[in-house]
Amino acid sequence: MSTSKDASVVSHAPKPGEPVLSVSNLGVEFWVGDRWAAAAKHVTYDLMPGKVLAIVGESGSGKSTSSMAIMGLLPKNARVTGSAKLSGRELINAPIESLRKVRGEGISAIFQEPMTALNPVYTIGFQIAETVLTHRSNMTRKLAKARAIELLGLVEMPDPEKAYNSYPHQLSGGQRQRAMIAQSIALDPRVLVADEPTTALDVTVQAEILDLLRNLHQKLDSAIILITHDMGVVADMADDVMVMKDGAVVEHATATDLFAAPSHPYTQALMASVPHLGLGEATSDVHGIREDSTAALHLENVSIEYPKRGRVPAFLAVSEASLSIQPGEVMGLVGESGSGKTTIARAVVGLVAPKEGTLRVAGQDMIGVDAKQLRAVRRKIGIVFQDPGSSLNPRWPVGESIGEPLELAGRDRKEISKRVEDLLDLVELPRDFRNRYPHELSGGQRQRIGIARALALDPVVLVADEPTSALDVSVQARVLELLQNIQKEKQFATLFVTHDLAVVDLLADRIAVMQHGKIVEQGSKEQILRNPQNDYTKRLIAAVPVPDPAEQRERRLARAALLGRTAS
Repeated sequence: MSTSKDASVVSHAPKPGEPVLSVSNLGVEFWVGDRWAAAAKHVTYDLMPGKVLAIVGESGSGKSTSSMAIMGLLPKNARVTGSAKLSGRELINAPIESLRKVRGEGISAIFQEPMTALNPVYTIGFQIAETVLTHRSNMTRKLAKARAIELLGLVEMPDPEKAYNSYPHQLSGGQRQRAMIAQSIALDPRVLVADEPTTALDVTVQAEILDLLRNLHQKLDSAIILITHDMGVVADMADDVMVMKDGAVVEHATATDLFAAPSHPYTQALMASVPHLGLGEATSDVHGIREDSTAALHLENVSIEYPKRGRVPAFLAVSEASLSIQPGEVMGLVGESGSGKTTIARAVVGLVAPKEGTLRVAGQDMIGVDAKQLRAVRRKIGIVFQDPGSSLNPRWPVGESIGEPLELAGRDRKEISKRVEDLLDLVELPRDFRNRYPHELSGGQRQRIGIARALALDPVVLVADEPTSALDVSVQARVLELLQNIQKEKQFATLFVTHDLAVVDLLADRIAVMQHGKIVEQGSKEQILRNPQNDYTKRLIAAVPVPDPAEQRERRLARAALLGRTAS
């Protein structure tokens, strides 16, 4: 089904050879306190019809800010200079009514987190239909509903009519992202701005969304601005790559040239920081999952059930899971959201009780453990959380957060003060950082504080739950290297929970793969990543994008063959 466009509100289509979007000397500043602070400066590029331009860089590089400036989506304390022409039509400082007519039809956005971008009190179908009705004067509600269902089918949503009547919270993360993509393409835009569209998704869902974007891009001939810090996604999708640092463009090249020979030192450092599946050192499976009194952490046939709550029935989250981790060993626990890996981590630290099986942490049986025993064993467990910002008390200096486990353990003030300094040394932060507050630190620095706090009591077992997923690639590399060095020095056992197989390849000795609450395969990382036996493990590995366009093309073809379909 097609809909006619109101030509009076949309700029003309570009002539052959002309860019659909031409950005020249774009600058963005924010009024901070008593001065203007530059967030982007002298950004210049041309986006050709049907092409994908990836804009990459770390947090604060200006990649999202410069793109949102084009659409007029910055806060009131921002000012924008320069030019951005959509098929010859100037967007910078254009009247708001003019921009509203262009948004959605000339240029549209796909945001990082669909749960916050979609309105939770309206159904998916209503939100998509509303987009069409707002921009199409000749559209009836019946036609808008038909168009919304058509769009949900176009983005390969399972059961589009059911999804039309669903609320955002009733859909999975991947389905919500599909719904937001359907809304963004409702008016057949000539430019799509995709701002970290797959960062919050599991690797297999990410691969599906990238396939979807690639297919839609070809069907609609839309140009795409892809904002990301994932170089594997860049290799998978981009025709051209623009690298930004501190608000400025430091390199602009074709994807093939940039990956083959990055010229700017910052780009080279960025590329060197990217974990690459297949580059981890080989290990042998020396411990297996046998019963062993020396194991720091041992699970045998553990099942974990969440009890019935109100109308919500009881749910078996983990079924007959067995694994064992020795001192000095890193076990990577991988799987998609809902696979049960975080539930196992929660059981290890005593936050949920196993329904059956054997679970021992540092020699303590966790089945039927009383409060006193639980307090004692928790002193032997360290936890590093996914989001260091929300896991640190914003009202405390970070030195107090690091010292809190020691205070609860009854250590005296002098001992705590000395230990906090030693821990800051261990995580390679200046000692005077103890007086800073979390908001005064970067994401990587906050995660280092989180690691220092987790190691305060010299744990026997460290549980790391997605500790680097929220970090930029270069910061992630530094935190992982730090964690590796500390782990080798202190020889604690580590349960590393993640969905990033490239990180696991770098860090882990052994890997356990979870699906639907079961451990479906485990062994040395050499066995799991280089010679997987389980079909789910094979699909998981095939879905990981690698930072090499040629290799990624081959992997995409292999993944399509594995799934029994044709690669685009």
